[in-house]
Amino acid sequence: MAASLIIKPHEKDLGGGFVVRRSLPAAAQRSVGPFIFFDHFGPVTRKPSDNFDVRPHPHIGLATVTYLFEGAMMHRDTLGYAQRIEPGAINWMTAGKGIAHSERGPEDLTAEPYRIHGLQLWAALPLAEEECEPSFSHTPASTIPVYNENLFSARILIGSAFGLTSPVETFSETLYIDFQTQPCATILLPARAGEYALYSVDGDLEIDGEKIAALQLAVLDLSKPVSITSDNSARFVLLGGAPLDAYRHMWWNFVSSRKERIEQAKDDWRAQGFGTVPGETEFIPLPEH
Repeated sequence: MAASLIIKPHEKDLGGGFVVRRSLPAAAQRSVGPFIFFDHFGPVTRKPSDNFDVRPHPHIGLATVTYLFEGAMMHRDTLGYAQRIEPGAINWMTAGKGIAHSERGPEDLTAEPYRIHGLQLWAALPLAEEECEPSFSHTPASTIPVYNENLFSARILIGSAFGLTSPVETFSETLYIDFQTQPCATILLPARAGEYALYSVDGDLEIDGEKIAALQLAVLDLSKPVSITSDNSARFVLLGGAPLDAYRHMWWNFVSSRKERIEQAKDDWRAQGFGTVPGETEFIPLPEH
C-alpha cells in the first residue's frame, strides 16, 4: 500500500478563536523527514474585531517554515527582522540556540476583512546545528521555481524535483512541494530515499487507487513510484526528506535532543533571556504544563 498511514489532524485553538488543524506530531507518527510539526490554518475571513495575532514567543532547536495560500502576516523577531509574509513566499526562521518572534495581521489590513489561509511547519535542525546562531530568510514568491504539466503545476518550495531546485537553503535533505491539479489529473511521484507524506489541502485524492479525503496527512512509501490522481481540482503538498538523526524532545515551542536543554530554555524564557522583539510590549508567558 502506497499510503502506510493516514493521519486525521486534530483542531487546536491558538487563541481568539484562531483554529488550526495539527497533523504533526501525531501519536502514530512524530515526524516525517525533518518535519516535526504541521499546522494548517484557514481558510477563514479575519474581521477587524478578530484577535488572531500571535504575541512574541520563543523557539530553540528548529526552523519555522511559513507558507501562505491567501492573506498576509507580519513577522517580527529578536534579530530585528520585520517581514510582511504574502502568498507564495517561503519564510524560513532558524531558531538554533534561541529566538523569539511574533506573527500579527499587517496594520494596513486591520480595518477591513480579509481571508487568511496557509501552513506552518517546523523542521528539526540536525544535531550539529541545534545550537547554531539564529537567522531569518525570506524567499519571494517570484523566485520559487514552478513546473507546469498538462493538468497540474508544482511549486518547488524547498528541495529539488522535476529538474528544478528551490533557492531556499536548508540544513539537511528536505522536500516541500505545492501541487495544484485540474480535473482528471494524474501525477507520478518517482521513487526516492527518505520519509515523505502528502497532505490534501482542499480536495479528495487517490494514491495508487486508494481514496484519501481532504484535510488528511498520508504517510507515503516512496521506495517505488506512486501515482496521485484527482477527479476534481485539488491542492496538496508533498513534504519530507532525510530522517531525523536522533530522537527529539518537544515541549511547547522548544525542540532539542536533550531534555536538560529544554529545561534551560524554560528558565531563559521565564527570565526574558531571549531578547526583545522591536516594537512589541507583550509576550506569551511560559505555560504551566
